[in-house]
Amino acid sequence: MALIAPSLLASNFLKLADECQMLNESEADWFHLDVMDGVFVPNISFGIPVIEQIRKTTSKICDVHLMIVHPENLTEAFKKAGADILTVHFEACKHLHRNIQQIKALGMQAGVAINPHTRVELLRDVLADIDVVCLMSVNPGFGGQSFIPHSLEKIRALRTMINELNAHTKIEVDGGVSLENAKQIIDAGADVLVAGNAVFKSADPKQTIHQLKSL
Repeated sequence: MALIAPSLLASNFLKLADECQMLNESEADWFHLDVMDGVFVPNISFGIPVIEQIRKTTSKICDVHLMIVHPENLTEAFKKAGADILTVHFEACKHLHRNIQQIKALGMQAGVAINPHTRVELLRDVLADIDVVCLMSVNPGFGGQSFIPHSLEKIRALRTMINELNAHTKIEVDGGVSLENAKQIIDAGADVLVAGNAVFKSADPKQTIHQLKSL
């Protein structure tokens, strides 16, 4: 059974407290929080003050996905804000192993995200050191995009590599996840589904989460 991590980027920010309460009452496992800086990706989302407030509403895992340059400058601040998992982008980190060490030294789980054009094989040397690989199945920066079909091959390749290395790394798939394709994604080897519009734009978000959990 996959873990479900609804992305609050797709939520109604005017009713953020209500959206958090809905997730708390649902079968969602993690809160997925997308931080964008307008530099690494062509969009700006929310940052530390908003995450601090979201943290106060829940005891569920706060899964913070940094789509920013120089994440090492803010790692400690995101820890203080309440991140349980902190994910940095492979493409944004010149010294990735050092970034991973920094995150773990602060007591968080470490994640590494890769963009659609990045080969999973490039993670081989750090795979045993990280807790989560966030495999982007859309180009990062905006919600509501369509799932890139080639991502299924990347999930399978990553699952094979994790098994070969006897690692315990979770595969998180982020982008275009829906009730229509979630089963395929899980069958390919995903452990965690990030769902934004599929949850928050549905008529019954709790029921949608239940359906995703039941696959």
